[in-house]
Amino acid sequence: MRLDVEYSPLGDAPAPASALSDFWLYVWMRRVAVVAAHVVALGFTVLVTLLSRPGTSLFSWHPVCMSVAFCLCMTEGILVFSTEASPFCFKSRKAKVRLHWFLQAVMLLGGATGLGFMVASKNVSEHSHLATWHSVLGVATLGAVALQAACGLALLLPVRLRRGPTLSRLRLYHATCGLVAYLLATATVMLAVCSDWFQASVRGLLWYAFLLLPLFPALVVMKQITGAFLPKKKITS
Repeated sequence: MRLDVEYSPLGDAPAPASALSDFWLYVWMRRVAVVAAHVVALGFTVLVTLLSRPGTSLFSWHPVCMSVAFCLCMTEGILVFSTEASPFCFKSRKAKVRLHWFLQAVMLLGGATGLGFMVASKNVSEHSHLATWHSVLGVATLGAVALQAACGLALLLPVRLRRGPTLSRLRLYHATCGLVAYLLATATVMLAVCSDWFQASVRGLLWYAFLLLPLFPALVVMKQITGAFLPKKKITS
């Protein structure tokens, strides 16, 4: 027999005290994880900005723009929809959507500006473009971001003007492209930490901390998106 009800950690019948305590422990662990993701996103961006010393060269603006765009704005633009310990405590989903679009627009602007500074810096120094895995993956990230933005723009169109996929499918495509773009951005940031420039500024155990820090917000974001869009569990017997 198949029961068409969503799985609940509490169940339909009164749950024992141990189950309730485990459930609340899980809730608080998720809240702590979301708060930590906010702190890591902001802290990583600030530290990269300090290490870059913006204004000392054309290249110095590249890590600043990219960290603000992809480490901070992209992360906060997704976590704005989190229901656990988000600083954006808007009750209205419409307000959250507007903030999401604002942060994503800043992310696109920051990414384009950072790319412009990198191209200008390489032209001045006469270095070849797309010579590292970091740069190749960065271009792939920008492509995924553009695809995500296109799906998001389609969601803003009135229903009568849409063609092709339904609203639910567009939301799924938008979320999937967003997750792929975020994971690509995380990998790009980790490769940037492995670059000669970063290793010349940070060494030892601190370097390993910088290398692993981007993974934590990525795990939180991946959990949020998959939890919101994957099919809910069903009780079967």
